[in-house]
Amino acid sequence: MDVTGGQRFVEAQLICRRPRYARRVNSAKIARFGYKETGESCLKQRAGYAIVRHMNRKIIKSTPFGSVGVIWTGLNENPKIVRILLSKPGLSAEDQVSEFYPNSQASSCAKMDDLATAIKELLEGEEIEFSLDVADLSLCTEFQQLVLRAEHRIPRGSISTYQLIAEYLGKRNGARVVGNALANNPFPLIVPCHRAIRSDRHLGGYQGGFEMKRALLEKEGIPFDDAGRVVSTQFHYARIMSNKDI
Repeated sequence: MDVTGGQRFVEAQLICRRPRYARRVNSAKIARFGYKETGESCLKQRAGYAIVRHMNRKIIKSTPFGSVGVIWTGLNENPKIVRILLSKPGLSAEDQVSEFYPNSQASSCAKMDDLATAIKELLEGEEIEFSLDVADLSLCTEFQQLVLRAEHRIPRGSISTYQLIAEYLGKRNGARVVGNALANNPFPLIVPCHRAIRSDRHLGGYQGGFEMKRALLEKEGIPFDDAGRVVSTQFHYARIMSNKDI
C-alpha cells in the first residue's frame, strides 16, 4: 500500500486462481450461487445468462461497528470484491453472509489481509482511500456505476446531497434514483456512500444504520447541530458545478 497525500491508498490486487464462467440459469437458481440480495439486485442478466462464480468470504472482526463481511472472487487472476456487508442493529455481518452467500468459502491471501486491515483502520478513524478498481462494478447497472463513481470522488471531509449528485449526472429530478442506487451500494466503505445526505441536511439511510453513518462523518470532521442535521458548507458537487459556471 502506497502513501499518497498523507492518506494510505489501498489498491487490492488480490490473488485467486478460480476463473469466472457463464451458465444459463433461471432466477430461482441465482441464489444458489450466492447472488441473493436484499433490495434491488445489481446482478446483470442478459438473454437469460448470469455470471456464476465460486465465492470467497472474509470476516473482519472487532471493529468499532461490529464485524464486516467481504465477499470476493477471482476474475482471470484479477480478483474483485463482489459485496461488503456491514453489521447493523440486530443483524451481524456473519449472519448476512450465511443467509445471502451460504456456499461461500472462508478464504484469504496477503492482499485481502491488507484490504481487511485498511477497512478496520478506516472504521477506527484513520484516513484511508480505496481504489475503485478493487470492486466488481460490472455486476451493477450502467446508471448505478455512474452513481458509485460519482460518490467515490467525494473526498474525506466533504459531503454532497443526493440531489446534487443527480444534477451532476444530468438527472435534475433524480434524487430518489440516486438515493436508491446508493442504498443498494454493494461496496460501502470502498464507495463512501455515508458522504451523501438529504437536501434538508438530515442524514438519510445507511446500510450500517443511522448511528454508524453519523459516527463515520464525525470521524471525518463533519459537525452536526442539535437537531441532528449536518452543519457544513462543503457540498462537493455544488462547488464543482459552480466552478464550471464561472
